[in-house]
Amino acid sequence: MNFADLQVFKSVVEEGGVIRAASKLHRVPSAVTTRIKQLEASMGVKLFHRDKQRLHLSPAGELLKDYADRLIRLSDEARDAVSGTRPRGVFRLGALESTTASRLPPILAGFHARYRDVRLELVTGTNDAMLKQLMERQLDAAFIAEPPPAQAFEHIPVFTERLTLISSLDHAPIRRASDVEGDTLIAFPEGCAYRRVLQRWLGRDSLATFRVLELASYHAIVACVTAGAGIALMPESVLEVIPQASVRRHAIPKAQSSITTPLVWRRGELSPSVLALRTLLAALPRQQRAA
Repeated sequence: MNFADLQVFKSVVEEGGVIRAASKLHRVPSAVTTRIKQLEASMGVKLFHRDKQRLHLSPAGELLKDYADRLIRLSDEARDAVSGTRPRGVFRLGALESTTASRLPPILAGFHARYRDVRLELVTGTNDAMLKQLMERQLDAAFIAEPPPAQAFEHIPVFTERLTLISSLDHAPIRRASDVEGDTLIAFPEGCAYRRVLQRWLGRDSLATFRVLELASYHAIVACVTAGAGIALMPESVLEVIPQASVRRHAIPKAQSSITTPLVWRRGELSPSVLALRTLLAALPRQQRAA
């Protein structure tokens, strides 16, 4: 499989046909067609269904498209990293909803102002979902809530968060796990690191014995807690950006409440955009890193 053939294949897919791809690549259509046939011959499969003058991706072509995108993107990253060029292109960044709401706005604004050749795409999700997306190269880096597996990822610690248990204002004081028996737990879906902290504080391997209301927004969680629907565990930094939150805060032991948010990327793949973000984070004042 020739790398140049993959680039031609990608252009044909993106341009919707041989003639437009040939114009983009400054080649004659017959040369593009030859490249596609060579690629099909080398792989032993048909990549397109041919219908008169139109080409449609075959199932094998759909699979190859994803791999071609990854290989070409990785090649671009390698060239940029080795040549020391400024960040450019698409930078896919993941972040926890809490980090996005309370920590990232000034950082993203600074990155956007400094690196105008980068198109930043932000994706929010749970800790586990973003690690999976990193492994599958759907993200370039992510802010998560736990140190990642060392064999697959590299990371730097960035923010220190303090988690607190919240309830409605009329809830009795909560000092131990037994004080929440009978309460509904409001949490993000499975895969959320803060949900695992709550399980550890409760001394449970799962929350199966509790009623759990799963929500995917901190504003929705705070609103439900305020209305008396249940209790929740969340970073205090999030509460600071929701000034209308009428909730009662209950401290949990520091062993569970102190969390460090790392920036994570795939081991050995420090792209110019990730390096630029790392540099920006290193210059943050200490007060912006602490809970």
